[in-house]
Amino acid sequence: MVPFGGWDMPVQYAGVKAEHDAVRTSAGVFDVSHMGDFRVQGPGALAFLQHVTTNDVSKLKPGRAQYNWLPGVSGGLVDDIYIYMVAENEYLTVVNASNIAKDWAHLQQHAGEFDVTLTDESDRWGLLAVQGPQTESLLQPHTDTDLSSRKKNAFFPAKLFGFDVMLARTGYTGEDGFEVFVDASEAETVWDKLLAIGLTPAGLGARDTLRLEAGFPLYGHEFSDTIHPLSSTYSWVVKDKTHVGHEHIRAAPTQTLVGLKLERVPVREGYPVKVGGAVVGHVTSGTSSPTFGHPIAMALVNAEHAGADVFDVEVRGKDHPATRVALPFYKR
Repeated sequence: MVPFGGWDMPVQYAGVKAEHDAVRTSAGVFDVSHMGDFRVQGPGALAFLQHVTTNDVSKLKPGRAQYNWLPGVSGGLVDDIYIYMVAENEYLTVVNASNIAKDWAHLQQHAGEFDVTLTDESDRWGLLAVQGPQTESLLQPHTDTDLSSRKKNAFFPAKLFGFDVMLARTGYTGEDGFEVFVDASEAETVWDKLLAIGLTPAGLGARDTLRLEAGFPLYGHEFSDTIHPLSSTYSWVVKDKTHVGHEHIRAAPTQTLVGLKLERVPVREGYPVKVGGAVVGHVTSGTSSPTFGHPIAMALVNAEHAGADVFDVEVRGKDHPATRVALPFYKR
C-alpha cells in the first residue's frame, strides 16, 4: 500500500505484470473510488461548464461523456477531467483525487456569476473501472442492459448484479471497458462479485504501465499548473471558444511531449534528456513496458529539438540512447 491522493492505495495484488497482461488480454478491475465527483446542475450549468473548460460541452447529450480540461487563470491546467451529462442542466464531473480540494475551490470561485449549484459527491460514489477486451462478455450476463449497443463514452443507468449503478464506457488503459458508479456503501459487494466472475484485481502499478503504453498523460507528470497543456498531443481538447485562461492556452508552447524507446535501462520521472550532450528536456513518465518488453518513456523537450530521431537520457551520470517513437506506444 502507498499513499496516493490522500488515500492508501494498493500498488499491486498478484503482481504488476500479471495484472497488466490480464487487462491487455482478458479483463481486470481497478478500485478508483478515490477520485472526486462533483455534480453541476441548474439553468446555468452548461454556460458555467463552457466557461471553466476548454472542450465544447454543448456537444454533449444526456447519456454521453466527454474528456475535458480545467484551464488555469494564468496558464497551465488546474486538472484534466471527465464530464458526464446526466440530464438537461445536470452533469457529473470526475476529477483527479489529488486535486479534489483545488478543483472544488476553483469551480466555486467561478460559479458566482452563473445560475448553477455545485455539490461535492466524492463520498457518495464508489467507482470501479472494469477494463480489457473481455469486459463486455463478462459483464453482460449480470446486467439488464445490452452493452453491445453502448458505444465509447456512453453513460447510462443499469442494474449490475441486482444493484442500481451508472455505467460509462470510458477508461484509462487503452482497452475497452466500463467504469461502474455505485453507491459507496455497496461498492465492496460489487467488487467481490466482479472478482467472482473472473476479473483480475489490479493496482496502481498496472494502471500506470497501461496508461503509459496508451500514451495517456497523467496530471502532475505530463500536465500541471505550470506545463503548457498544448505541449501534449491533445490539442483537440481545446475548442474555439472563450473560457478561463483562453489567452494563455492559445500561446505557442515552448516544449513538446515525445515518446521514447530504450533498449535496456528503465528511466524515471525527472531524468535529463539530451541532444548532442546538451540538456533539452526531462522524462515525465517512464517504465519497463510489460507489453513490449523494453523501457518506454514520455518526455517534455524543447520544441526546437522535438523532431530529433535519437536522444540520450542520463541515468545515474551515464547517457543511454533513446529512439523517438510516435505516441501512443500501444493502440488496440
